[in-house]
Amino acid sequence: MNFVYETARLQIRILNGTYADQSLQFYEEDRELFEQYEATRPQNFYTEEYHRYLMNYEYNQILKGTMMRYWIFLKEEPGKIIGTVSLRNIMHGSYDKCEIGYKLSSAYQGHGYAREGIARIIQIAFTELDLHRIEACCMPGNEPSINLLESLNFTLEGKLRKFAKIRGQYEDHLLFSLLRP
Repeated sequence: MNFVYETARLQIRILNGTYADQSLQFYEEDRELFEQYEATRPQNFYTEEYHRYLMNYEYNQILKGTMMRYWIFLKEEPGKIIGTVSLRNIMHGSYDKCEIGYKLSSAYQGHGYAREGIARIIQIAFTELDLHRIEACCMPGNEPSINLLESLNFTLEGKLRKFAKIRGQYEDHLLFSLLRP
């Protein structure tokens, strides 16, 4: 596993807490958009200290092999985070699976960047991490995410009732999966 990958238009990197200011800026710029679909955040989420802590925690989990979070940058704009893709709950042995999560800045949506970055992370999951199955969850009304997952050949498996607390309410989610070819 590498800490930096490239695609035709993107650089995809693992970061640590020294990038907390950039992470915080990324989340603040699309706060309203992201909060529509993500689990309720702690009160101090929108602080640089929280992002430093979280990024260092995730970095240590990456070193342990239990998760991966890659941050997406345009090659021509390598100092600005435009998105992130994470593989969480990586399990080996009988399961060889993980959960994928992703988000992209609204300013960069509609150009295929999310698909390009996620496709590269999927390739890493299947080849370098030797996983068999990737799961993804999204809310039923999140058409852009549903379309993205379907374009990446994920299959709808069903509905998870009252799966995650979003803005203080437990919301249903759709469960998709992708199996290694």
